[in-house]
Amino acid sequence: MLTVGQVATRSLCVRDEIVRGFAELLGDRNPIHLDDDFAKHSRFGQRIAHGMIAASLISAVLGNDLPGPGTVYLSQSLQFVAPVFIGDTLEARVQVRTIKDGKPIATLETVCTNQRGEVVLKGEAIVLFKLPDAA
Repeated sequence: MLTVGQVATRSLCVRDEIVRGFAELLGDRNPIHLDDDFAKHSRFGQRIAHGMIAASLISAVLGNDLPGPGTVYLSQSLQFVAPVFIGDTLEARVQVRTIKDGKPIATLETVCTNQRGEVVLKGEAIVLFKLPDAA
């Protein structure tokens, strides 16, 4: 049973192979993500991970933990607050803010932080969740 205030988290260490695999899978080969020499001359001074890796960690929480299997995105807002560097450990946190009366639709706060507790991404998801089977 989904309730207002429920929280779930999931963590991921953003390793080089994850960034390279993400680039290969989706074709986003921006050198800021893949080329050390290019990235060292950027405003970040080093390579950064694709922002959508952090967003995908939120999706993993939704589909696996809260609300859980059968959850379908209706919308997701994302604000990329700080860069994610190779080697950072992210924690995605999802909290139920509201549940629509009489409908399996929830509004969720979504936040990703790094190992230093810095917010790197924040937003809001609206999802359609699976109702528990009747007993």
